Amino acid sequence: MDQILQQVGTTIGGFFGNQLIQIGFRATAVYVVILWLAAAYWAFRDLQSRTDNPIVPYLASSLIILFTPVFFVLGIVVYRIVRPNERIGEVNERALAEEALLNEVESVGHCPRCSRRVNEEWLICPSCRTRLQRVCPNCTRLVGLDWALCAWCGRDFERREPVPGPVAATPSVVSPDPTPVIVTERIRKGGVRSSGSRTPPDPLPER
Repeated sequence: MDQILQQVGTTIGGFFGNQLIQIGFRATAVYVVILWLAAAYWAFRDLQSRTDNPIVPYLASSLIILFTPVFFVLGIVVYRIVRPNERIGEVNERALAEEALLNEVESVGHCPRCSRRVNEEWLICPSCRTRLQRVCPNCTRLVGLDWALCAWCGRDFERREPVPGPVAATPSVVSPDPTPVIVTERIRKGGVRSSGSRTPPDPLPER
């Protein structure tokens, strides 16, 4: 029995003592170490894309290194459990999509009073009769109620146009009535009285 065990031990020793087998074991050990360090680096880079904290990626890589080349697979499993599910780029993309959706919803016109959807070309809400827009008196384009001036033609709504005043009548030159002058001359000569009755002419002088 002892001879059998001794023979088996000699065979196993000779197998492991083979130079090719030793090179294979060394290559395998180097490969495992490379995988161990690569797993630590992968955890570091992966966590950098998932968090803004600069210290947490170093902790993740240290976790895998502490598990040694023998148990580093368990370290990878633990890391996969505790790491964030979303990357920073995915979170930002989702936030941008939500913001774009909110902007799209806000861009749809709503009545300020009844909050129902209205068309951008409506002047009055058909539900509650709230005035939504007005028409520019200059270019007849639709403008907002809170606009200080028209964006299309530049009409200033706060400045009132000067109202033209009444046109002053030019004094007309009234020609004097010649009748009083004639009457006055006749009165002076004694031909007509002030009351307008005629006086008899003076008698002719006797010869």
